[in-house]
Amino acid sequence: MSTLERAIEIAAAAHAGQVDKAGQPYILHPLRVMLRVSSDCERMAAVLHDVVEDTPVTLAQLSESGFPPEVVAAIEALTKRPGETRLQAAARTASNPIARAVKLADNAENMDLSRIANPTEKDFARIEEYKQVRALLMASESN
Repeated sequence: MSTLERAIEIAAAAHAGQVDKAGQPYILHPLRVMLRVSSDCERMAAVLHDVVEDTPVTLAQLSESGFPPEVVAAIEALTKRPGETRLQAAARTASNPIARAVKLADNAENMDLSRIANPTEKDFARIEEYKQVRALLMASESN
């Protein structure tokens, strides 16, 4: 069984050299998302939530690394497909409890513009999309 430390190691290696919209090392984003969730499975999924979407790491590799099937399934649910809108991806994510918790944490982190020195209209428009995603995820909790 892989540990949270192994998940952090894989994410750090996969995101090496990447930067976020504020020019900070990208690995800080999944680490901040990880700190917003509570269970071990949620933490592993949180720190790995962008590796399949944004790096050469595959779901098969994560599975072969020994991560629990529920963590790999959550990462699959969190991985946005080509051509998919944020809302379409969120609708799929909402059906997986681990993925839903991670996506809510990711969404909260993405809505925090304090890390961007001079937010643009594009940043504010993206926040409006994130609000729609959050509403969809919150509505799924009551179902």
